[in-house]
Amino acid sequence: MIDVATFRGEKVAVMGLARSGLVAAQALQRGGARVMAWDDAAAKRGAAAAAGVPIVDLAAGDLAGVAALVLSPGIPHTYPKPNPVAARARAAGAKIIGDIELLAQSCPNARYVGITGTNGKSTTTSLIGHIVTEAGRKVAVGGNLGTPALSLAPLAADGIYVLEMSSYQLELTESLTFDVAVLLNITPDHLDRHGGMDGYIAAKRRIFARQKTPQTAIIGIDDDLSRSIADALAGAGAQLIVPISAETRARRGVYVEEGWLIDDTAGAARRVLELRRAARLPGRHNWQNAAAAYAATRALGIDASAVIAGITSFPGLAHRQELVATIDGLAYVNDSKATNADATAKALACYDAIYWIAGGLAKEGGIVSLAPFFPRIRHAFLIGNATEEFAATLEGRLPFARCGELGRAVAAARDAALAQRKPGAVVLLSPACASFDQFANFEERGEVFRRLVEALPGARA
Repeated sequence: MIDVATFRGEKVAVMGLARSGLVAAQALQRGGARVMAWDDAAAKRGAAAAAGVPIVDLAAGDLAGVAALVLSPGIPHTYPKPNPVAARARAAGAKIIGDIELLAQSCPNARYVGITGTNGKSTTTSLIGHIVTEAGRKVAVGGNLGTPALSLAPLAADGIYVLEMSSYQLELTESLTFDVAVLLNITPDHLDRHGGMDGYIAAKRRIFARQKTPQTAIIGIDDDLSRSIADALAGAGAQLIVPISAETRARRGVYVEEGWLIDDTAGAARRVLELRRAARLPGRHNWQNAAAAYAATRALGIDASAVIAGITSFPGLAHRQELVATIDGLAYVNDSKATNADATAKALACYDAIYWIAGGLAKEGGIVSLAPFFPRIRHAFLIGNATEEFAATLEGRLPFARCGELGRAVAAARDAALAQRKPGAVVLLSPACASFDQFANFEERGEVFRRLVEALPGARA
């Protein structure tokens, strides 16, 4: 854990005591701050109190003289309306910041790589961390990926933090300048929390704030919104710009053409890696992730051969197109992290005979946008609250079954796939939904899927 000494002797409030909030409160205490912390959940307050964190009801307590409110990213401070504690803290003159800001203040000499985007953040963050580790550099990986930033090891000038940054975290980070900042893509998400699309784009763009050459902005140009940001930053000329693409040539950037990763950063396009060698990075979306990771680690000064070795040895991530097993010739893929239609589209594009398990708490727009992929789906198996909405979209377009819960869906998908014996068949859990109707989070949903598959009979490949 990192000791946060920048508020030594000062009053600091901490709102939200889940993983990152609890660690932040403890790190501030260790650094000498006078902490007052709260969570609306009694169980989290109890766990924090047992760990020695002072509990104060911030909705009613005296916030006079509080230097900062450290807010957990999931708690709104602007849209759709500020949490009452955030409103009180702002009125009292306190800064509203997050744990990433505390990390930046505490370890100012380290190098920082930040990764954001609507989809692909976790894979790209983990891939960059893997490459840097394999290259023998001192590195710590965390942030929105799941490991609280302040629980990472303290790093000095020879160390590199690789941080997945959500739009919420970027809004709460005011001083950190990333040495390498990556924006993968932008599609509509979390719009209620940002007051609409313009607010969401502005939050994502904060990853490039304060950059000056030789600091580097790596930007996906496969969607119009990200491409416009790349053009605007290139016009301003403040930092180095490296465009990346999985769909088109990116002049002076890194891109994919005919399945090859191309490095054109020096103006002489050269093939560096045939991406079929990166077995755990299937599909065009992962080609973009590979391009981003290559560009980022080259910007850190890592030799191209070491970068290529890291990409090809990457083991992949749990719950992100994770091959759980192949049983009786049928592959079972866990893509539980696909909590919106855009993420599910990336998975559907990778396979030709899909027995698709989908459903949960639907996002705005449902699965209407996935219609171009319906010819790849042999049968859909619907679960959770979205069942009837998804059934209405699929009616007359492809066969589907209302399964209700995941266990029935896995069994029904297996039976259908083994009966039809399509070449390359895959049972794909890619829900296009949040998990909170039936599971605590997407990780639990993926773990349940894994256990169900592991319990299936048959010959393993």
